[in-house]
Amino acid sequence: MLREIRPAIVFLIGLVAMTGLIYPLAMTGAAQVLFPYQAQGSLIERNGKVVGSSLIGQQFSEEKYFHGRPSATTALDPQDPSKTIPAPYNATNSMGSNLGPTNKVLADRIKESMDVLKKENPSANVPVDLVTASGSGLDPDISPAAALFQVPRVARARNLPEARVRSVVESTIAAPTLGIFGEPRINVLQLNLAMDKIGS
Repeated sequence: MLREIRPAIVFLIGLVAMTGLIYPLAMTGAAQVLFPYQAQGSLIERNGKVVGSSLIGQQFSEEKYFHGRPSATTALDPQDPSKTIPAPYNATNSMGSNLGPTNKVLADRIKESMDVLKKENPSANVPVDLVTASGSGLDPDISPAAALFQVPRVARARNLPEARVRSVVESTIAAPTLGIFGEPRINVLQLNLAMDKIGS
C-alpha cells in the first residue's frame, strides 16, 4: 500500500516545495535585484523619513493640499465589531463601494461632493475623478484636470500666484506607461510634497 501512494506523496511534497518555497523566493530575489524600489513598496521619503507610498493614496483634508479621489474603503467599528466605518485609503481593506449608478446613496454622495467642489471653483467643470472612487479605493493618482481644478484653492491657502501653483502641477504630470498604457496622471502625495518645497 505504501509503495503505491509513495509517488503521490513525493510528488505532493515536491510540488509544495516548488510552488510554495522555491518559486516565491526566486521571484522575490529577482524583484529585489531588478526592481528594488518597487519591491520595497515604492516608498516615498522626505528628510530621511518615510511619508507614504507612491502606490497607495492618502487623505489630505487641509485647504493647502491637493485632494485625491474619494476612497470607499472601510474598517471595523471599534465600538461595534459587527459594523464598519469609513476608513479612507485603508490598504488592509482594498475595495470599491459596489454601489451602482442608480443607487441613491451613491447619487447623494456625488451630489454633495459636487456642491462642495462647485463652491470651491464655480467657473470650472468638476472632473469626474474628484467625485468617484476607484475600484480599489486606494488610487494615489488624479487626472491633470482634477489637479488643475484645485489650483485656485491651493493658491489661496498658500498665498501663492495661481500661475506658480499651476506650473508645479504641470511639472508633476506623469505620461502614460511606455507612452501608450493608461492616461496622463499626477501622484497626489508627490504633488503635495512638491508644493511644500516651494511654500507654506
